Amino acid sequence: MAKAKRIYGCTECGATFPKWAGQCGECGAWNTLVETVLESSATPAGRGGWAGQQANVKTLAEVSVEETPRFSTASSELDRVLGGGLVDGSVVLIGGDPGIGKSTILLQTLCSLAQRMPALYVTGEESQQQVAMRARRLGLPEDKLKVMTETCIETIIATARHEQPRVMVIDSIQTIFTEQLQSAPGGVAQVRESAALLVRFAKQSGTAIFLVGHVTKEGALAGPRVLEHMVDTVLYFEGESDGRLRLLRAVKNRFGAINELGVFAMTDRGLKEVSNPSAIFLTRAQEEVPGSVVMATWEGSRPMLVEVQALVDTSHMANPRRVTLGLDPNRLAMLLAVLHRHGSIPTYDQDVFLNVVGGVKVLETASDLALLAAVMSSLRNKPLPHDLLVFGEIGLSGEIRPVPSGQERLKEAAKHGFKRAIVPKGNAPKEAPPGLSVVAVTRLEQALDALFE
Repeated sequence: MAKAKRIYGCTECGATFPKWAGQCGECGAWNTLVETVLESSATPAGRGGWAGQQANVKTLAEVSVEETPRFSTASSELDRVLGGGLVDGSVVLIGGDPGIGKSTILLQTLCSLAQRMPALYVTGEESQQQVAMRARRLGLPEDKLKVMTETCIETIIATARHEQPRVMVIDSIQTIFTEQLQSAPGGVAQVRESAALLVRFAKQSGTAIFLVGHVTKEGALAGPRVLEHMVDTVLYFEGESDGRLRLLRAVKNRFGAINELGVFAMTDRGLKEVSNPSAIFLTRAQEEVPGSVVMATWEGSRPMLVEVQALVDTSHMANPRRVTLGLDPNRLAMLLAVLHRHGSIPTYDQDVFLNVVGGVKVLETASDLALLAAVMSSLRNKPLPHDLLVFGEIGLSGEIRPVPSGQERLKEAAKHGFKRAIVPKGNAPKEAPPGLSVVAVTRLEQALDALFE
């Protein structure tokens, strides 16, 4: 077999060179040359022709649309994020901060799956003894799961073809390398080529593969962006490493909906599912305090009740501070301008701090009305009732716009004992849930009157 030819391409301008250099000779960019194996192209067949086989072409009507078979991972929260279960031949990429629980949840999942199907855990960062010690500390069944310590992708695939697992974990993709490239493991070329070989193996063998990915200090997955395009599902583990709650969010899923959220609690026995996250996020102070209000956010296919807290204080700086945790800071600046223009309440001399309790990230516009309600409560030093729910989008002209799935949000609030809800008029139900009084508003002024009547 002829030796594969290597070239070095610039990621900025696309120029190619036979040798690596620190600076691109075409565009002048530094450290942008990436090693690539040059595949041999198809040999021309005859004058003006090309060698190759004819592909199978069908019309859309001829394509079978039977539902993709899935199997459960024995974790309802993980199944929810995956879209209902794991699909044969799928490749799932899980990223998150160090110590967040990526290896823990995958070890728990594989130990459970190994009791009913062949499973293989490949670790490139830990020894087999370390993996076994973690399994025993968590009280997991150890008799069926096979573990291998290896970083060469050719050896991993050869072993997987012999063992024929139905589920396999690679922990992590940044430690894997291919012998076809000379660069060090973790480089752009190594990550891309190793992932491509794993994806090809998964599609050919039907093995479902979990890939653990490192993240950068900005929170994005390390390595080339094409890594997220190659896999079928991308999951992010969120939460504070020293906190109790862990949130597993799907940002890409070819077999289900995105933005699904799974909630777990970290314990001394591993990650435990939280079936009712609203009850966890609503652990509030016994007495009513200013600057606190509950809103209903929509995560994937279910509503969740979370507490929004605000602190407004007189600023002693020329530019008052606007700090948000779990909310969009640009949207806060816009809403404060709307509050001034249509509510005649200025905050240009006030520092505004906002926080979503529990580490949840709320990026939907349904949080607008709750955000301003918390700000007004803190500004006036007047607490809002514990049994009050607020949600709704606010437009630049001061109107209150409806949000999706309003009826489901109200049902979730009634289930947790809320007595009163201030919502957009477009979300007002014909018949309110039992025990819940719904106040429908159309303008910001009406909402402020309803909050502090």
